[in-house]
Amino acid sequence: MAFNSILSIRFLCNTIFIFCAFSFISVFYWCHCSGQCYSHYQMREQTQNQPIDILRFPSAWNQLTFSSEPTPKLLKIALFIKKWPDPSHAGGLERHALTLHLALAKRGHEIHIFTSSSSNSFPRYPVSNLYFHLSKPTTAGYLDQASVWKQFQTQNTTGRSFDVIHTESVGLRHTRSRYLTKLAVTWHGIAYETIHSDIIQELSRPSEELQAHALTERAMKVVEEVKFFTSYAHHVATSDHAGDVLKRVYMIPEERVHIILNGVDEEIFKPDVAKGKEFKKKFGIPALKLLVLGLAGRLVKDKGHPLMFETLKEMFKENVTFRETSVVLIAGDGPWGVRYRDLGANVLVLGPLDQAKLAKFYNAIDIFVNPTLRAQGLDHTLLEAMLSAKPVMATRLASITGSVIVGTEMGYAFSPTRTSLKQALYQAWLDGRGVLEKKGQAALQRGLEFFTATKMAASYERLFLCISTDGNGKDSDNYCQYQSTSN
Repeated sequence: MAFNSILSIRFLCNTIFIFCAFSFISVFYWCHCSGQCYSHYQMREQTQNQPIDILRFPSAWNQLTFSSEPTPKLLKIALFIKKWPDPSHAGGLERHALTLHLALAKRGHEIHIFTSSSSNSFPRYPVSNLYFHLSKPTTAGYLDQASVWKQFQTQNTTGRSFDVIHTESVGLRHTRSRYLTKLAVTWHGIAYETIHSDIIQELSRPSEELQAHALTERAMKVVEEVKFFTSYAHHVATSDHAGDVLKRVYMIPEERVHIILNGVDEEIFKPDVAKGKEFKKKFGIPALKLLVLGLAGRLVKDKGHPLMFETLKEMFKENVTFRETSVVLIAGDGPWGVRYRDLGANVLVLGPLDQAKLAKFYNAIDIFVNPTLRAQGLDHTLLEAMLSAKPVMATRLASITGSVIVGTEMGYAFSPTRTSLKQALYQAWLDGRGVLEKKGQAALQRGLEFFTATKMAASYERLFLCISTDGNGKDSDNYCQYQSTSN
């Protein structure tokens, strides 16, 4: 008994220590960001007058203006990714890879994708310069590094060698990547970020559940990442917060860390009132309903669905008017889908939707809610909703409030507690459709400036062009120098 008490005290001390460290870094980040954001506006003025070293640009590249004209230099690009996306069950990393590299292929670049597949059936795309090199996954479901490395070397000596190599997270492990200088890795989540998620889940743990020991394990995972991340030549962070952590905590030189926010296809996700009405009619949603809430994605614990479920259950019980005037549409599947159906007829679980149907879904709702407890990456669903001119409501995590919901004019942020989420939901309900539509327009404007696939692909293209030449080109084709094209 005494031994168990000692373990509990030790675990509590570790938790408090990590939480304090995280809080300190978060405060430091926001202080730094405040100065950095100010510098960013100065930087925008500066770039109109003289070139800058783009590898040292401190903010998201998405806000920069790159030429839409085809580049005179077409690249041969190698991509390493654990799994290529399934059309209706793709995670954020897979969706990012598909959107980005399909766009680059359409721009004329030759893309070679090294990935795993347990079958020979593979999707076809309307481009001829997208090549797949398949291998069987390991028993753990990862890329067989020896196999893909051999395939890569074969392709690297066939015709011209690769101009640049891109790996989605650890698709290509550091044991191989350390030999490649013209390489960029995109991180869709790092261990340091998940410490915050672990703290949230521990604080919300029911008293009858056993304590988790993930926090102690995660701290050691951060140490491991700090050690091997330096084996990658260039790092792309998908949020402003992750970029800052890579520089300040992981101590990677700033000229090797680049922030390129996720983007989604603006040709698919866009405002369309007619499609929204059609979707609501199909599912029998009365026009008299005052508020249509939308959720999408995997209906699992770490995406915050226990929190959302309990909050809605409490609100429906305590406020009959809210229950009778609101509808909740849920696109996705997972263990919490069955429980949501138990809340009543005004909660509709639609199952997983393909992109075309998902676009209609966003146009049918008044506000999109993302209760995620995961502080990793940048969730595509928020970006899709914004490009559909919908306000967003999400957990107050640094990656979200630092890059997406940067002000109340485009949505709502809440702490991961029932009280805070309930307040945000009631506020949106009381604000009404007029206010929500106005916020949706502000969300759309930010989405068009930062979160389109075109913006993302143009940023990656420029990064790849830059590192393919190591900045040694002539003045006329030095892609590492940026000059604003605005008047």
